[in-house]
Amino acid sequence: MSDSVINIPVSSPNIPRYIAIEGPIGVGKTSLAKRLAESFNYDTLLEKSEENPFLGRFYKNPKQNALSTQLFFLFQRAQQLQELRQEDMFEPVRVADFLLEKDRIFASQNLDTDEYQLYENVYDHLTIDAPKPDLVIYLQAPVEVLLERIQNRGIAYEQSIDRNYLLNLIDAYTNFFHYYDESSLFVVNSADIDLVNNDEDYSQLVEHILSTQKGTRHFFNPKPALI
Repeated sequence: MSDSVINIPVSSPNIPRYIAIEGPIGVGKTSLAKRLAESFNYDTLLEKSEENPFLGRFYKNPKQNALSTQLFFLFQRAQQLQELRQEDMFEPVRVADFLLEKDRIFASQNLDTDEYQLYENVYDHLTIDAPKPDLVIYLQAPVEVLLERIQNRGIAYEQSIDRNYLLNLIDAYTNFFHYYDESSLFVVNSADIDLVNNDEDYSQLVEHILSTQKGTRHFFNPKPALI
């Protein structure tokens, strides 16, 4: 992998200063966030799933551990975004691999009715002044691709993720972004491309980011580059 093929005009008015990448488990959010941050010379704001002591237990026994897992993530993400807000006076530039709103997507999938009501009560009482991204990149891929990528990255507790769980999660993300209008949105079909290891695929994405106007919705469905 090399960023030598990427030519980013730093004076371009279309360069987003705060980019967030979203999508279901296994779609490649963190890897793309790191590469974009390297190309743009930005800092990263990354989820810290490995710090959640309940996550491994959740995949083994979802019903018993869903609420504790979800509340840990909610508090963690809220703290990260509040810290980012406090740094706004320095005009930080960031690439994040999550939106705070994702927390409700997962909560709606993982919690029963009573647990979700409790979660919503906690969420509503948190003081969260999360900064809005200039650009959200929503990565899509079919469930078979997600399962393959999850298997390939080899995180032990993820290997038991159920196919139907991923299908429901894909549907929840699709519904959420159908109505999303808080930021400019790039909807990217990542099923047949490699935005991390293929320079040409990645280069196409960056060129589209830089050549489009702010405040609109865009769809990026490229043909895979030849290696």
